[in-house]
Amino acid sequence: MTNTSPLPNPAPLWRRLLPPLIAASLVGVLGAALLSPSRNATTGGPLVGKPAPAFTLEGLDGTKVSLASLKGRPVVLNFWASWCSPCREEAPLFRDLSERQGPGQGLAVVGILFQETQEQNARDFIREFALAYPSLRDLKSDTAINYGVAGIPETFFIDRQGTIQHADRGGLNRERLNIGLEKIGVTGL
Repeated sequence: MTNTSPLPNPAPLWRRLLPPLIAASLVGVLGAALLSPSRNATTGGPLVGKPAPAFTLEGLDGTKVSLASLKGRPVVLNFWASWCSPCREEAPLFRDLSERQGPGQGLAVVGILFQETQEQNARDFIREFALAYPSLRDLKSDTAINYGVAGIPETFFIDRQGTIQHADRGGLNRERLNIGLEKIGVTGL
């Protein structure tokens, strides 16, 4: 016996395409958000107002630097990598700022390499921009994780008491750098 009942009418084309289009749009928005984290977020973050996470890391020159050794000094802590375009743009500002570094109670500028795959590239970057402040290896990204670094560059402004007063995500310009410096009691550039 054959079934002669008519087949149901298929849904209109737009109804069949709508769910995959919505899903693709959501995936695209999520992907874009994950690949460009907070490029212009200049304030906030869970660490602002809290003690800066401690670290002891080795510099490219073999010298160990700890946050504890900088106690009593305002610190500008910058996570960077040689392959990061915004890092290249802000490097001259950090060079100028580090020229004001001094022993004792003066400003300390510290760079921490973030997922740097070729150490020689970092050395070339430092030479190209004549950076005189320490650049530290964070081989297992433990320090980056402790600071909640999601993308680079990210810069933390730590006051003399060791409290993070400001965090800046994305490439700094002079104005944004000066906002952070002011929050830790350092005269801007």
